[in-house]
Amino acid sequence: MDYLQLEGIKSLNGTIKISGAKNASLPLIAMTILAKNSVHIKNLPSVVDINTLLKLLTNLGASCDFHDDKVLVNTSNITETKATYDIVKTMRASILVLGPILTRFGHCEVSLPGGCAIGQRPIDLHLKALEQMGAKIDIKSGYIEASAPNGLVGCDIIFDKITVTGTANIIMAAALAHGNTTLTNAAREPEVVQLCEILNDNGVKIEGIGTAILSIHGTGGKCIDIKEFSVIPDRIEAGTYLCAAAITRSELTLSHVEPKHLSSVLAKLQEMGSSFTLTKDTITIHPSSDIKPVKIVTQEYPAFPTDMQAQFLALATQANGVSIIEERLFENRFMHVSELQRMGADITLNGNIATVNGKNTLSGTDVMATDLRASSALVLAALVADGITNIHRIYHLDRGYDKLKEKLQAVGAKIKRLKE
Repeated sequence: MDYLQLEGIKSLNGTIKISGAKNASLPLIAMTILAKNSVHIKNLPSVVDINTLLKLLTNLGASCDFHDDKVLVNTSNITETKATYDIVKTMRASILVLGPILTRFGHCEVSLPGGCAIGQRPIDLHLKALEQMGAKIDIKSGYIEASAPNGLVGCDIIFDKITVTGTANIIMAAALAHGNTTLTNAAREPEVVQLCEILNDNGVKIEGIGTAILSIHGTGGKCIDIKEFSVIPDRIEAGTYLCAAAITRSELTLSHVEPKHLSSVLAKLQEMGSSFTLTKDTITIHPSSDIKPVKIVTQEYPAFPTDMQAQFLALATQANGVSIIEERLFENRFMHVSELQRMGADITLNGNIATVNGKNTLSGTDVMATDLRASSALVLAALVADGITNIHRIYHLDRGYDKLKEKLQAVGAKIKRLKE
């Protein structure tokens, strides 16, 4: 098993190219199930989760030719409609194939995704919505068995709470349904917006894109032609490297980025003393020598993203004062706190609220990654810790960060990937 070894440094310098968004790529790959042609997707990140979903499609009978940051997916030869446990257990986002398989073939079996380290991610909203569209749903032996032999039928659906994966799943299910589907309380994340835009550009009329109310006009069971497209930049990767610049008090430029997707992150960094030079697709961060404390509450987009909470918590350890970070979306997303405490961080937890008493002198030690974003928080802390930090269980990082070691090395970080 691999681990990362980092030596604390004084500063970073240079430019980091941001990869395509993992959280956009996954539903877009699942969307190819709706296509009658081979679909060419560009700007895919080279991360484990992408390979996992492509393997799932291959197991169903699709062909997937993935080279560099491009993939050609042909789902016209899918012969299997069962997504088995051995794949789904490794990535909860595999549930994204449920909607498109069901709406195209009229039946499917998808393994229940199981638990998640950072908290509950129930799929009951997905299933309830599909039942409203006429699907018969049974849970048997750990599998969701869904059938709609005459196709799904559009209807009015109101989500009890915002669900990003649920929104994407039902959008894809509604794309080939009979009639129109109105989805209320839909997620508004950029990754959902891109899914809607691509479907809308390729024969599935969708109204209300970017709002909480979507109207999807189904094709009545007809598969669609999907033109070549590129995945949007990864706003969470970009936010992570912005925090790396802020915590090391370094000037960094990010290229191939979409600044408008990072409004809440930039606002909080600005509160903490950083300033920015923005162009259409670059961000240059000018950090402050005096990092100010901050108050953060995680909420759904366009508010502050839960996927940036851990990174800002690490940054707050270097702020001059008390920072308060409230996690409202996942009940178990502070597992990185104990590892940061091992490095010398002064953090107090009270339920879903973390109080960070800065500024802390961090010391390098052995720490263990517990989930994807927690892993990146440990990398940030290691950049400013005295001595050597060894981060174990970095397979979490491999799920969502494309060439993290190489990108950090290129801007001056002392980081190695080693074998246990």
